[in-house]
Amino acid sequence: QVQLVESGGGLVQPGGSLRLSCAASGRGFTNYGMGWYRQAPGKQRELVASITSGGSTNYADSAKGRFTISRDNAKNTVYLQMNSLKPEDTAVYYCNAVHVVIREKNYWGPGTQVTISS
Repeated sequence: QVQLVESGGGLVQPGGSLRLSCAASGRGFTNYGMGWYRQAPGKQRELVASITSGGSTNYADSAKGRFTISRDNAKNTVYLQMNSLKPEDTAVYYCNAVHVVIREKNYWGPGTQVTISS
């Protein structure tokens, strides 16, 4: 069992930056691929960025060039650095962990609200 807790959300003006953190508890963090998703009101949850257990990254087109995902395996934490934020980035951001072999081991955090507004 892995438990995920996001932090770092808040209200930021357009053009600003935020860094989200996702702390994982439980065993075997390095055996999980990690991802950040977001869900805006009235929209489906969508992938923002992901990072494999080996550190390879993938980004949604909307995040490329502005967001950076990283992980610190010593701290069991994954980060999402978000720069040049836009109002359309407003959403609840969720952390996700999926075991690299046992795909049924798929966990979500409760989410953190990010609001971009002047």
